[in-house]
Amino acid sequence: MSRKKRFTVIFALILCTAIAAVTVPLSSSSHGQAAAAPEDQLPVRLNDTLTDSMSAFDSLEGMDYMIEKYLGQWEIKGASLAVMRNDSLVYAKGYGYADEENAVKMTPGHILRMASVSKLITATGIMVLKEKGLLSLQDTVFGENGILNDSLYTAAIREKSKFGITVEHLLRHKGGFTNGRGDPMFSIQDIIRQFRLDGPPDHETLVRCVLTRPLGYRPGEWQRYSNFGYLLLSMIIEKVSGTDYETFIQENVLKPAGCFDMHLAGNYYEDRLPNETRYYMHAGSPLCEEYNLSGRMVERCYGGNDIHGLSGAGAWCGSPAELCRFVASIDGKPEVTDIISPESVAEMTEYFDPETYSLGWNDTKPTGEWTRTGTLGGTSALVKYYPDGECWIMITNTSTWKGPGFTKYTEGLFRKCREKYSAALPDQDLFGL
Repeated sequence: MSRKKRFTVIFALILCTAIAAVTVPLSSSSHGQAAAAPEDQLPVRLNDTLTDSMSAFDSLEGMDYMIEKYLGQWEIKGASLAVMRNDSLVYAKGYGYADEENAVKMTPGHILRMASVSKLITATGIMVLKEKGLLSLQDTVFGENGILNDSLYTAAIREKSKFGITVEHLLRHKGGFTNGRGDPMFSIQDIIRQFRLDGPPDHETLVRCVLTRPLGYRPGEWQRYSNFGYLLLSMIIEKVSGTDYETFIQENVLKPAGCFDMHLAGNYYEDRLPNETRYYMHAGSPLCEEYNLSGRMVERCYGGNDIHGLSGAGAWCGSPAELCRFVASIDGKPEVTDIISPESVAEMTEYFDPETYSLGWNDTKPTGEWTRTGTLGGTSALVKYYPDGECWIMITNTSTWKGPGFTKYTEGLFRKCREKYSAALPDQDLFGL
C-alpha cells in the first residue's frame, strides 16, 4: 500500500472514531458511569428556586396573619414554614427577618440550624449503611468486636456493661448515658476543666473522657435522651463508611433525596453559610462563657456551645422546604421515591409504647402521626407529619424563654392553621418547578 493510501485509511479510521464518540450516548458501563440526565430532568435545587410569591394566595392571608401574630407574641425575629401534602410541596414561605440588622427578609430559600432534627438525618444514614450490609442495629459499639474498637476507648472503659451497648441502643436513647454531670455536648467548659485539657476536645478525646464516667443505667433497660449517643452514631457512620460524616450523609442520604443545600453549621456569625440566617437570643438572655474557655462572654447562639462539634446530634443546617423533600424520601409514600426500603421505613416509625423512642423520630404514634423537634440557642425546629399525609415544618431563628417547651406551642399553631386553612392550601407541587 502506498504512503498516500495508508494515510487515507488512517485518517478515515480516526474520523469514524471521533464521530462515534460524539454520537453514541453515554450509558452504564463497568466503571459505573451513567448517562447524563437531560437538563429538564435535573433535580430542582429548591433553595435557589423558591420565592414567597409562589405561596402568596388571597385564601391564605388569614394564615399568614396568624403566623405573624404568633411570631410577634414570642418576639421571634424570623421563621420559615413549609407544608407538604402527599409528597407534594404545596407551601413554602418566609416570615420576618433572616437578618434584622441588615434588613434581610426571611425567604423559603434561607437555611437555618435545625438542632436535633439532625438526628432524623443521622438515623437515616445508619439505615442506609444497614441496607448496604455494612452494619447491623445489633452490632456492639465498643470492645474488641465493636465498631468503635479503638484500644484507647477500650482502655477508658471500667464498666463491662458498656461493652453491651448496641447501635440500636444509641438510636433509641437506651445506651445508658445520662446528663447527671451535664450533657457532654453542651458542657465542654466543664470537660476541659475536669480532664485538664488544653482546649476543646475533638470527638475522639470527648468520647474517651465520657467513657470514664459511670453509666446511669444498664444499656437497653431504660432510656434517657442522649445527644452524646448520636455523636457516637456519627462516628460509627465515619468508621463504617470510611469517609467523614458530613460527606457521607450529603452523598448517600441528602442528595439522593433531592436535598442539595444542607450543611453542618458553624459556631459564629462569621462562619455562616451564604444564605444562612442570623440567630438571636430571647430578650433578657444573659451572656455566657465561651465554650472554649477563652475568657470571653458571648451570646449563647454564637460561641456558647460547639455547634459544629454536635455533628449528627444537632449540627445540620437547612431549609424547611428541603426538609420536606427529605421527609418525603423516608415516609413510605409512592409519590417521591424513598431512599430507604419499605422495611426500613417501617422500622424507623414502629410504635412500641409511649416510653420508647422511635429511630430518629421523637415519637411515632400508631395513628401515623410522627414528630421530630429540635432546640438550640437561637433556634427552634418542629417537623410534624400527620396521618392525612400533610407534613408541616417550621424553623425559627430566635430562642424563647420556654426552651424545648416552645415546640408545644408551635404544635398548637399548626393545629389551628390546619383546622382553618388546610382545605385552602393550593393544589401545586413546588418540588417539580
